[in-house]
Amino acid sequence: MVTESLLLLATGVFFIALLYSSVGHAGASGYIAVMTLLGLAPAEIKPIALALNILVATIGTWQFWRAGHFSWSLFWPFALLSVPFAFLGGYLNLPTHVFKVVVGIVLLVSAAQFLLRPPAEGETQAPARPVAMGVGAGLGLLSGLTGTGGGIFLTPLLIFLRWARTKAASATSALFILLNSISGLLGNLSATRTFLALRHQVDAVSSIASALACLERGDYDAIVSDVHMPGTGGRGLYEWIRRHRPALAGRIVFISGDTLAPGLSAFVVEADAMGCHIITAPAEIAASIFAASV
Repeated sequence: MVTESLLLLATGVFFIALLYSSVGHAGASGYIAVMTLLGLAPAEIKPIALALNILVATIGTWQFWRAGHFSWSLFWPFALLSVPFAFLGGYLNLPTHVFKVVVGIVLLVSAAQFLLRPPAEGETQAPARPVAMGVGAGLGLLSGLTGTGGGIFLTPLLIFLRWARTKAASATSALFILLNSISGLLGNLSATRTFLALRHQVDAVSSIASALACLERGDYDAIVSDVHMPGTGGRGLYEWIRRHRPALAGRIVFISGDTLAPGLSAFVVEADAMGCHIITAPAEIAASIFAASV
């Protein structure tokens, strides 16, 4: 990621955390929106959002607890099932296109809350425990799947259904987000056995048709192909990416030991101009894949 993108990400995260923490939220929906706009992959977005949630929600939880707004009797029925379901959600990895739809819905719900006026403070009644546990389970699963903590849903439910006053709702959501984020991140780490790009998932294909099917389903940090790939070959793959996914051109690593093949020199020049990596020696493979993926 270029320096400008890192600065934008850091600035966005700072102001989002500052704004959301004031109302008992950790800001995951905001982090996800910024990271999505900057082009991060879903496999990176979820653990980063959960990690940031843990940091911000820890501070928020402490502040609300110290101020005396936290109610254990209100909190525990929601958290009882939310924590294991958040782990399950973190463990599961949705297909890229499904993840984008689910996250889009979450962001729309988050934005809609700014248009709603909360009811006047009045008498409140905590929900029945089975209801609270059911709500917690659903929000826990959603928080793990999307990388949010669930607070953007829990807080309005507590307030609009008159289950809690505003301060108590914010205090409950802060700890709810913290525990769900920890559980969701642990689930994600259990599934991937690593954090972010320390290890990559590898999809191996044997034909151009299979390769294009993979590229239509999601994004990849690096694409390694023999110039003479079965089917239409590496050149066909390059042409498809150039027309349909030009942003991925710089992530392609083409391998060829046949440097004298007819037309290969012209293809090498054209692909190189698009930012592709062309290697002809085995020793160059690891370095070229690393360069393409950063």
